[in-house]
Amino acid sequence: MPKTRLQKETTVTEITDKLNRAKSVVFADYQGMTMTDLSALRKTLREQGAEFSVTKNNLLKLALITNHQLPDTDQFLSGPVATLFSYEDEVLPIKTLTKAIKDSQKGKIKAGIVDGQFFEAVQINKLATLPSKDELRAKVVGTLGAPLYGIVGVLQANLRNLVYVMDQIRIQKGGEN
Repeated sequence: MPKTRLQKETTVTEITDKLNRAKSVVFADYQGMTMTDLSALRKTLREQGAEFSVTKNNLLKLALITNHQLPDTDQFLSGPVATLFSYEDEVLPIKTLTKAIKDSQKGKIKAGIVDGQFFEAVQINKLATLPSKDELRAKVVGTLGAPLYGIVGVLQANLRNLVYVMDQIRIQKGGEN
């Protein structure tokens, strides 16, 4: 049963709201993925504070045109398109989607919007290879802590060497083992 004009306007309003709340949006071709794959992907993405939905391309175009300055939307909104809305972390859901597409070898990334800036598929795929925020934080902490660990190691080495020397002197003078 076709949707009424009011239902379509409501859908466009909902999509517009999602676009405004999302930190990143990715458009993907999901063709060939099974319902089991899509359900598992949606569940994982929901846990990460994201939403993966399929919407009519014309309604999605209306929402995009009214709110975002984008190049020609026909290049990435043709054929079956699912939209990933990331509300919490910009990159983690993109990584999850890219991994799911790679594992199933079905579908592809078409384009995306991150922090209001348009990215093509190649750039989105590169973004998906970046380390997550937690990984970057761990690297920074490790980098900041490395000199401290080195200093502690050097200070301990002098004390350890002193103990070894004193132990060897004790053994040479006939002390017990």
